[in-house]
Amino acid sequence: MPKRRWLNRELVIEQAAKMVDEAGSVTAVSLTSLAQALEIRTPSLYNHVTNLEDLQYGLAVYGLNQLLANLRQAAQELAGQEAIMAMAAAYRQFAHEHPGLYPLTVRAPEPDEMELTALAQELLQLLLLVMSSLGLPGDDAIHAIRGLRAILHGFASLEAAGGYKMALDQEESFHRLVLAYLDGLS
Repeated sequence: MPKRRWLNRELVIEQAAKMVDEAGSVTAVSLTSLAQALEIRTPSLYNHVTNLEDLQYGLAVYGLNQLLANLRQAAQELAGQEAIMAMAAAYRQFAHEHPGLYPLTVRAPEPDEMELTALAQELLQLLLLVMSSLGLPGDDAIHAIRGLRAILHGFASLEAAGGYKMALDQEESFHRLVLAYLDGLS
């Protein structure tokens, strides 16, 4: 196999992210399969990732970065219900487009996971800002964020599992669900 001097951690993570999303699961990608996709020997990966756990951590950081960027873009120049609706759609779209990465973005980071903690804090600040535009301060905003997250994750997870087989527009169901939630916050 040819030497890949151009290879770095970022490129390794990006390739792994593609593979994880194509497979639909983080467990479908091994260091061996990743090395083969990159056309390098498996031991060469250790120059960029410590082990499989480190690769999965890198994927979680990558995924959360992507999700955060999508949510920011969706909410740009919006406030209140419009911002929440746009962010909800962006969240759902991310879950659809990244079936392998999405599950890595769901769990709360451990205290020693500095990058994930910083990204989670950024996401929280974005959501707190949007919730404040709805008139929800402090703990009320946190409770509202938890509820919204549960709704979005639940809907996206049920869709991914094929849980909606009725011939009824899922987009409309999703829209109504988020609107009903927002009405309940008023």
